[in-house]
Amino acid sequence: MFSARTFVSPIARAAFRPQAAGASINSRAFATSQILHAPALTEAITSDHRDLEKYYKEIVNSKDVDHQTRYGNQFTWELARHSVAEELIVYPAMEKYMGEEGKAHAEKDRKHHHTLKELLKTFQNMSAQDAEYVPQLKKLYEHLEHHIKEEESDDLPALEKALTSEKNHGSSESLAKSFSRTKMFVPSRSHPAAGENPYIEGPAGLPVAIFDHIADLFRKFPEGTISPNPSQK
Repeated sequence: MFSARTFVSPIARAAFRPQAAGASINSRAFATSQILHAPALTEAITSDHRDLEKYYKEIVNSKDVDHQTRYGNQFTWELARHSVAEELIVYPAMEKYMGEEGKAHAEKDRKHHHTLKELLKTFQNMSAQDAEYVPQLKKLYEHLEHHIKEEESDDLPALEKALTSEKNHGSSESLAKSFSRTKMFVPSRSHPAAGENPYIEGPAGLPVAIFDHIADLFRKFPEGTISPNPSQK
């Protein structure tokens, strides 16, 4: 029988994932070298991007099936939650603070996400023993890397600029907190059929998230990392 702590862990533990506070900005985030640290929202998002890059390399640089399985689950867990949190928090913020320009940014990014979700769904249902496991991940990551570059060089700087006005002071910090909290309650697997509309995806995602989080208890994740599975077997 599972303890109460075990059932809470998929959601509660997610709230305490390290966010690399104060880390230097990746050079792709902004064109200028004058900025030493990312604004709060940009830092939260780019921290996830660097984690995804790390998990990807762990998979493609390994020949060990167990290692690939654990990091494949971790990659899926991170990308699924990150994508939905952006759709619920970041893209509506673009539309709110940036007007028509923001709507164009958000619409472009939602289209990118739908393609990524389709590719991730295929990957997450594969076994590391499948011959197409790594090739499918590479295909996915090619799209993800393009999306990340655009987001860090174009979308996020434009949004942060809109958030720097006196009227919007503190909005970047507030959005960063909402982004991180939202990842606690969204699905941890890809569900493209849910779409990317926040007014539909949000309410529909909670029951799916509960199922995903419970199923994560039975999946293998990397040892020594904070993951939805508290076991270290």
